[in-house]
Amino acid sequence: MGKLPVDYVEKVYAGWLGKVIGVRHGGNVENWTYERLERTFGEITGYVHEFKNFAADDDTNGPMVFLRALEDYTHTRDITAEQMGKTLLNYAPDGHGFFWWGGYGNSTEHTAYLNLKNGIPAPRSGSIQQNGKTVAEQIGGQIFIDVWGLIAPGNPSLAAEYAEKMASVTHDGNGKYGGMFIAACIAAAFGETNMTAILEAGLSVIPEDCDYARMTRAVMAYHASQPGNWRDCYRFVFENYGYDRHPGVCHIIPNSAVIVLSLLYGEGDFSRSINICNMCGWDTDCNVANVGTIIGVRNGIAGIDESWRKPINDFLCCSTVIGALNIVDLPGCASYIARIGYKVAGEEASERWADVVEGTASRFHFEYPGSTHAFRLDSDADWQVTGTVRNTEEAAASGTRSLKVMFDRIVGGHGFRAYHQTYYRPDDFNDSRYDPSFSPVLYPGQTIEAKVMVPPGLGCKIQARLYVKDGNAGVRHYGAKSELSEGVWTRLSYDIPSMNGVCLEQAGIEFIPVESIMYTHHLIAYIDDFDFTGKPNYSIDFAQERLEVWNPLHVEVSQFTYLRGLWTLEDGELSGSFHGETAECYTGDLQWNDYAFEAEVVPQIGADHRIQFRVQGGLRSYAAGLAHDGRAVLYKNDDGEYRELASAPFAWQHGEVCKLAVVAVANRIELFADDKPILVYTDEEAPYLHGQVGFSNAGGSHTHYRRFGVRGL
Repeated sequence: MGKLPVDYVEKVYAGWLGKVIGVRHGGNVENWTYERLERTFGEITGYVHEFKNFAADDDTNGPMVFLRALEDYTHTRDITAEQMGKTLLNYAPDGHGFFWWGGYGNSTEHTAYLNLKNGIPAPRSGSIQQNGKTVAEQIGGQIFIDVWGLIAPGNPSLAAEYAEKMASVTHDGNGKYGGMFIAACIAAAFGETNMTAILEAGLSVIPEDCDYARMTRAVMAYHASQPGNWRDCYRFVFENYGYDRHPGVCHIIPNSAVIVLSLLYGEGDFSRSINICNMCGWDTDCNVANVGTIIGVRNGIAGIDESWRKPINDFLCCSTVIGALNIVDLPGCASYIARIGYKVAGEEASERWADVVEGTASRFHFEYPGSTHAFRLDSDADWQVTGTVRNTEEAAASGTRSLKVMFDRIVGGHGFRAYHQTYYRPDDFNDSRYDPSFSPVLYPGQTIEAKVMVPPGLGCKIQARLYVKDGNAGVRHYGAKSELSEGVWTRLSYDIPSMNGVCLEQAGIEFIPVESIMYTHHLIAYIDDFDFTGKPNYSIDFAQERLEVWNPLHVEVSQFTYLRGLWTLEDGELSGSFHGETAECYTGDLQWNDYAFEAEVVPQIGADHRIQFRVQGGLRSYAAGLAHDGRAVLYKNDDGEYRELASAPFAWQHGEVCKLAVVAVANRIELFADDKPILVYTDEEAPYLHGQVGFSNAGGSHTHYRRFGVRGL
């Protein structure tokens, strides 16, 4: 593999941005026909619906999760389909969120998940031999696949190799070939601008005689003979490759024909390509997203108009079982994808991008052109004030870019805030696509810091301070104020104190004009190197938590995600139960390493009541709890199977509160019950050294939890 292109990182960002734009563009007209779209909107020229924030979607859940296989196992070609299947089991909630759980034999992904869960490994889990041709050839094989092209720039065959393994977890036949085709097209688009050549790169990695290849060549031939009107080509596609000719809920061939059509008739223009694709109907979010990735990579960031970017605001909502992975920003996604790409290529990022790609830059660095990292504005001024944020090269504390914050007037004595939202609730969305649930990405005990500057000539003294907002109480907690000097970067820092019963939903900077009302002046400030560091130190009393009601069938306990089971609040306590297996729910951050975790446990019924720690997903965690025979037991979850590591006698009773605590430092684990040391265990066999905390039970048990606390060590 040759050296990665110099603009690789920026093109990854552009490609992923194009993917997310495409999903949002098509999301709320999914499964509409061309006729229905034309009747309603006429000619689509931009977003057809407005949103507060676009909720989770399977098209973006899948790629970011499946790529983690290269982090959890190996980034080399030695990665197996079986390992990719385990990645799906580890990060997808069981039966909710993530993708469409339409039933065995109906939803391809649900079918494959149940196969995997019941011991049928990939690639058999998605094969025609196991599931039949109709199930195996639905659309999902290509909608989750974009990242494999993004990590193999200029190398379509390598992209297809990774994509084939991942697609085979859930799909086969044309369903698998579609994944290979799209990944190869994305890889080719890093260095190729001719659309026919990009499509030929996709064709080069799939069998010449497969239905997918025949359809692609037919659409290409139609375009070559009649390049003037995409609607004529759509009619050709409708009549020859429509849904009526293919079985199943959402077959890959009709939708892929629309993708090829849009790439050809879009003539390389991002807006034209995705608008044509959306107008064609059928599985719009999937199709427009794949087109958006290919054209995004081909044209780069400059080729995506601001009108597409602004409503996205760099924010991505996901619905994995790990809450810390469900609130992400697009620059963070791009850096993660690029980091994998450099590892696959065996190269190091250029000096320009090394810190960003390797994660040593600040969490919010603003180095990607146009990036906002999902920062937002508000103020408590009692006059009408509007504000905007935009990326700029006018100033930078490090690197070459920063975030420019602008309010249209200065109102003395009021707070003007720029913030990153660190937790989301149902009111932040218009819908609950794919059942998102969240854990905060910031906790008491941690530190936030930033660098800020006001420009010369502002004409007003400005103070600044960092803050966090507790969403449970609606209260802001502030760091120390600093008076800003014009033209000078000032470093702000705030050590968030230990707190009880809070949910931190914002972290930001408050600017306070010292002068009186100044109608003719704008408040302008620059922000750079905004970061979260440090370890958690907090406690939660469940009497202070709430149920997040997304819709009647989707109600979550605030700050928690869950793998399976019934998790709710009863009489001010967390309640968990299930008919079998383990019921599990989680909170916290995947990267927490050494910490003490304690909880008040109230066994209700049954014989297995646990707390979870170092949780890395549904297949990897530790648990400690109360067992049926009067013992306290330490467990390890290996690939979804819990095994005992150690135990000690401990008498417990249903209905009586027991305080369970673990102290995990490196590979050494101490277990306490009612403040008494019970056992010490050192895990010498591939120990889990980081992960979330949570709760669980097994064997049909029902458990209540009153409170818990986490303290980083």
